[in-house]
Amino acid sequence: MGFFNTTAFFVSKARMMDPLNGRIVQHLGWNVPAEELVHIPEHWLAYPDVDKSMHFLLGIVYFFFFAAAIIGNGMVLWVFCSAKSLRTASNMFVVNLAFCDFLMMLKAPIFLYNTYHQGFALGHFGCQLFAGAGALSGIGAGATNACIAYDRYTTITRPFDGKVSRTKALFMILFVWCYTLPWTLFPLLEVWGRFVPEGFLTTCSFDYLTRTNDNRMFVGTIFTFSYVLPMMLIIYFYSQIVSKVFSHEKALREQAKKMNVESLRANQQQQTESAELRIAKAAITVCFLFVASWTPYAVLALIGAFGDQSLLTPGVSMIPAVTCKLVACIDPYVYAISHPKYRLELQKRMPCLAINEASETVSTATETASQPNA
Repeated sequence: MGFFNTTAFFVSKARMMDPLNGRIVQHLGWNVPAEELVHIPEHWLAYPDVDKSMHFLLGIVYFFFFAAAIIGNGMVLWVFCSAKSLRTASNMFVVNLAFCDFLMMLKAPIFLYNTYHQGFALGHFGCQLFAGAGALSGIGAGATNACIAYDRYTTITRPFDGKVSRTKALFMILFVWCYTLPWTLFPLLEVWGRFVPEGFLTTCSFDYLTRTNDNRMFVGTIFTFSYVLPMMLIIYFYSQIVSKVFSHEKALREQAKKMNVESLRANQQQQTESAELRIAKAAITVCFLFVASWTPYAVLALIGAFGDQSLLTPGVSMIPAVTCKLVACIDPYVYAISHPKYRLELQKRMPCLAINEASETVSTATETASQPNA
């Protein structure tokens, strides 16, 4: 340690200014206090500083994400918690997902402050707060999406005896948070892994760049339990739903053909099943958005821990950071479009939105679950 002080080396490197075509180029971290540089992975300090315009462009994008997510998820929390018709076991998962998405974007002011100051302005404490909230909400959202997939699977494939009760839903949600909490506390307390700045040094995440066996094991483990496992459950449950729906429809068509009738369903049953499928489609869309938005981050982490780190430039690393925030903005609007009961309640509370949802549209699962369960 006495022969080569790496901290001092990278402090000077961050301050280094290289000539480029007659002009001076500063490195990332040039405006970070010396005592804070030890928290920044050495990988980022080798890159030139980012143009101010790129910081401000990302700041504008995040501001709109923040507004859309807070308004959209705020409305979901308000309507689902205040409307008696929506206080069902199935919708408890929707509320939990909205809370995760709300928490995900509640940390946006930290990013906006850092962006305005073009770097690691809020220091180590702000970084831990930002990354901790992101881990808690992101992993929680993934586990909640798996619960939603399970709920839809049991409701549609076993409509009479497979519905999730309120008590079971509550225990599942408690399990989600117990499952999520260690993946936040371990790096937060630096028991296993750590939270560090990334990209433009305005956002923070878990350290996927340090090439130690311990850190690689952490990245591989969190990748498996926070991404692969929820995704496999989501794919399994929804594939079973699709298989069940197709086989059921095929059986009904064959039976109707034998009886020389157009359909075996009554109008009321058709309307009820249509509402049920609309909710299932909304859930499938939300879960697909989760997979699409978090896959880039999962790939980024694997490349950082096990692949060619030269591929991870500051600009490239900010793309997954944006995509995983996008889903928090879209989720509530998917439910606003596809959930008939939610649209009906929103129509009652905010007639200015001009939502024309027929009051007769009722979801079988929602109505049944709204009755008191053990």
